[in-house]
Amino acid sequence: MTRAPVSELLLEYQHYLMAHRLRSLFGGPLMPPARLTLPEYASRRLTRQDLARQMITRASPPEAMRQMDRLTDELMFGFWHNPAEVTAFLRAAIRQGSHPALGEPDEFARLLSPAERARLGPDGVDRVCRHYLTCLHLAAPGVDPHALEHLFQRIDANTPPLFADELTFGTQELPA
Repeated sequence: MTRAPVSELLLEYQHYLMAHRLRSLFGGPLMPPARLTLPEYASRRLTRQDLARQMITRASPPEAMRQMDRLTDELMFGFWHNPAEVTAFLRAAIRQGSHPALGEPDEFARLLSPAERARLGPDGVDRVCRHYLTCLHLAAPGVDPHALEHLFQRIDANTPPLFADELTFGTQELPA
């Protein structure tokens, strides 16, 4: 079994944080449950991973699929990179009146804390906004596989650096 580098796991949590912030911006039916800390997220993520492994080996309890679905929803697992999730979110967001953060980089940047914006600098903030706003475009080309492939290439080319306040550990530097 290969393990993901720590930076990939932290990036996954950061994706969760950004999805949580965006959904919280809308509130109402899109309002996520209380934000998980990094240790809480990691614990639930390991539980989800164990359930997935059990399902593959057919050693899963009857309730496993429902529990895995619940954890997937709570963790917003794959929110940014799953076209179906992005489409469902955008439809619900539009029903609630939409928000400029869904298309305007300056508005999306407001989801970042002042410390995160300072740590990233203008180019980093631009890169983060470009990444997540490109992810929101995954809803558009659902019927055109070439457009979807192009979007994933753009997303991968603009992977944001680690920046979230919740990832800092006192004065320690974050892993590269």
